[in-house]
Amino acid sequence: MANVSGIRVYREIGATPAPAVPAEERSVTIVGAGPVGLAMALDLGRRGQPVVVLTRFDFIAHASKAICFSKRSLDILDRLGVGDVAVGKGVTWNVGKVFWGAGDTPVYQFDMLPVKDQKRPGFINIQQYYVEEYLFEALRNLPNVEIRWGHDVEDVTPLNDGMELRVSTTDGGYILRTGWLLACDGSRSTVRDKLGLDFEGRVFEDNFLIADIRMKHEMAPERWFWFDPPFNPGKSALMHRQPDDVWRLDFQLGWNVDRAAATRPEIVEPYIRAMLGPNVAFEREWYSVYTFQCRRMARFVHGRTVFVGDSAHLVSPFGARGCNGGLADVDNLGWKLDLVLRGEADETLIESYNDEATRTADENILNSTRSTDFLTPKSTASRAMRDAVLELASDHAFARPFVNSGRLSTPVSYPESPLSTPDRDQWDSGVPPGSPVLDAPLGEGWFLDALGEEFTLVTAGWSGPVPAGLRHIDVGGIAAERLGLGPEAACLVRPDQYVAARWTRPTPEDIELALFRAKGGKECLH
Repeated sequence: MANVSGIRVYREIGATPAPAVPAEERSVTIVGAGPVGLAMALDLGRRGQPVVVLTRFDFIAHASKAICFSKRSLDILDRLGVGDVAVGKGVTWNVGKVFWGAGDTPVYQFDMLPVKDQKRPGFINIQQYYVEEYLFEALRNLPNVEIRWGHDVEDVTPLNDGMELRVSTTDGGYILRTGWLLACDGSRSTVRDKLGLDFEGRVFEDNFLIADIRMKHEMAPERWFWFDPPFNPGKSALMHRQPDDVWRLDFQLGWNVDRAAATRPEIVEPYIRAMLGPNVAFEREWYSVYTFQCRRMARFVHGRTVFVGDSAHLVSPFGARGCNGGLADVDNLGWKLDLVLRGEADETLIESYNDEATRTADENILNSTRSTDFLTPKSTASRAMRDAVLELASDHAFARPFVNSGRLSTPVSYPESPLSTPDRDQWDSGVPPGSPVLDAPLGEGWFLDALGEEFTLVTAGWSGPVPAGLRHIDVGGIAAERLGLGPEAACLVRPDQYVAARWTRPTPEDIELALFRAKGGKECLH
């Protein structure tokens, strides 16, 4: 694998020539071609929208980035048509184990798929560059999406009806005017910087070493986490298996370390030997050091510029909420922008992305902050409290939920979403408005696959009329049970598979009004 400016190359693509004209106009422009930018392009492209993607790299990078993709992200990848290939390559796991000290019996373990009979597992581990490649290959089948490799955005200027971008390439620069600019350009976002915007939040005073290595090693596909292990006393460590005999080892280092020296093989490999034993053969794949950050922008929507993924929010890696949170942003934004571009919804619908995506970011930041405080206690009292929890967890079930080695990514609900119609009936079960539906077996397939990418009325033995143009599926068995649907009940599901409204006995007018509200009807939002 080649290196370009110190970055290892997984797949060479080659630079896209500069356009023949010095100025262009586009409807939607995405800056950034990581997993979030490519997924955003695929979401809009599959809906028929013309999209151009700009990325300063002319290759897919081989680096130690995201590896843990949650069930919710797998559901999203399924909707985008790349779920099967990702799960086929990835390492599937549901169980996480937490160890303390020298003990070889976990003090706590958890199941990331407590509700069974769903298509996808709680998590898969897969290197980010594979996911980027699968998304890229899917995009190659869409003539309405253009990816411009090696096109670097140097400046952005707000216009009355969009944004103007100044773009440079190896064979010349050009101006691109766009109706909508989606900033998917990561934690060091050029778009955010050029607009004079910044993050708010907290940086944690600790450093962690990632050692991705190749080795032949038999171990159950589980997440193993250690507090105060003998091979890293007083600190923490983590082990994950990836495809291709690659393993991620993560070691807490402390704050006062020489970050440049910390990735040298002679510094890293004693940690690895201490964890694995002196006789285990391994090869270096990637060594890096990172610092926890839990920060976000105050707003994600700035006129016709929308921030998505790491350009909008940052969380610590423990909990796998970074890339998974970015894919949740894509899932939330895509259908809304599509309706706006089609003239089926007012621009104010995009404000609901700001409302819901900032709530998701806040929940992820809250969970990441709590995890980090538990992982890295900064006082004698907080360490004593943590150790007491770990000691009690071995024998007492009540203490185990307090063990926090990283609350892993799960979908976030929006109980106060302006797009939801509040319940007027009493429900003993089911999924309330503002929450995602659960998958379930459905005939020869799966419920989430049947939902698709449109507004859908879901019923179980429905005998009432369905509003014209609204997609309708009738379900039974586990799918109906999980929604709490009786014969005369109905549930309106958004294109991102969140419940918008539900009724025990709705009228056609109820359904029409809820659909109007879910599309951002003005009087419903204000």
